[in-house]
Amino acid sequence: MTNESTFDQSIEPVEVESHESFEREEVLEPLSLSMDGFEQTELAIANNLNNLKQKVEAVLYLKGQPMNLTAIAEALGCEIEDAELGLIDLITEYAHRDSALEIVETDTGFSLRLRSEFADLVHKLIPVDLGRGALRTLAAIALKKNIVQSELIELRGAGAYQHVQELVEQGFVRKKRQAEGRSSVLHVTTKFHQYFEIDDLTKLI
Repeated sequence: MTNESTFDQSIEPVEVESHESFEREEVLEPLSLSMDGFEQTELAIANNLNNLKQKVEAVLYLKGQPMNLTAIAEALGCEIEDAELGLIDLITEYAHRDSALEIVETDTGFSLRLRSEFADLVHKLIPVDLGRGALRTLAAIALKKNIVQSELIELRGAGAYQHVQELVEQGFVRKKRQAEGRSSVLHVTTKFHQYFEIDDLTKLI
């Protein structure tokens, strides 16, 4: 009799969470973490594209002349596909931006230029008075990309000395002394591309 009474009093009910509750916790927590990781990945991609777009814009601005995708990728040290993504993003932004600048595609590449409606303002702020001889010398320098002054003189004659001096003063040509030799290397400047904005350099002649 004593044993039966003791046994009955020792048993107490115990609440146990259902198996369904455990399963719900196990599923929801990883799902929440997964969504957070997905959002962070999207944010990282967006930041990377924005940074790439800004770098493409900087390269086009600093070069001041048309550049193809290969040249842009080399300047940035990235793959051509990445350079193309940044360029497309930049073109899209400029298309919706109320800006005096625009991205223009030419036969030789892409360039960052002043919109055509502001051309009169450029000529007003940067007045230039060049004779036909100086313009032909300028075209010869631009067509050759980099030309030694002595070679230019052979091509254009002794009068090119005066033309080069005038073009350097106007800021359209830059001279760089060769490491070896007495002559200088001539090349057009960013101002040249910004002012004339032409694809066919023979139009200068």
